[in-house]
Amino acid sequence: MKLVFLGVGEAFDEDQPNTSILLINKTNLLLDCGFRVPYQLWKYNNDQSFLDGVYISHLHADHYFGLPALLIRMVEEKRTKPFTIISQKGSKDIITKIMDLAYKGCLDTLTYELNFIEAEDKVKFNELDLSFAQGQHFVKDMAVKITNDKTICYSGDTNVSDKVIELAKGCDLLIHEAYFYDEPYIYDRNAHTAIVDLIEKTKDFKLVALTHINRDIRKKLDIKENNIIIPKTFDEIKVV
Repeated sequence: MKLVFLGVGEAFDEDQPNTSILLINKTNLLLDCGFRVPYQLWKYNNDQSFLDGVYISHLHADHYFGLPALLIRMVEEKRTKPFTIISQKGSKDIITKIMDLAYKGCLDTLTYELNFIEAEDKVKFNELDLSFAQGQHFVKDMAVKITNDKTICYSGDTNVSDKVIELAKGCDLLIHEAYFYDEPYIYDRNAHTAIVDLIEKTKDFKLVALTHINRDIRKKLDIKENNIIIPKTFDEIKVV
């Protein structure tokens, strides 16, 4: 299993594309697809049949507004291979509305089968086993654990939720948002993670990758813990 960090930034970072991770296995699955993500994917691999599906952790623009560009370019390039969107219950109606707002009538032009899978309990997507835990954010966010021969966990956006930490225990790699450093009582502290809290909760974890770091904090961040990494755009990790 290989992971490619197509983007590691938060919503409004002028330097770092939106956080999005490409999981490469027998099945190639994109984890989140914000408005800057399709261009990152096409730089890495522009084969219209490369991706098998996308997982959307929650319905904020920097996590799913890239879908119209992603899906319509596949139409232009005459994709015929089915494509799957995995996301929480109720997402299908919202995503199809966004598609129609972006490109009126585009869903009628699809050259491939578009499937939706609800992420509410456990699902099987080809050889990948997916399970979920709800984080704590402004809107409903579903962290995902993906297992094949190895196991990774991706948080989406959340504070240091006990449910997400429990889901991630024993994983080979946890990819977790880390928007703050240690600021107390900021208005959205209950919706995003402080790095000091995450380090405390994951001392026994094998490897933790910090993403979605505040644009100003990222520039001066210095982490010493051996199990913590701060990936850069297009960094790759082979989970072995």
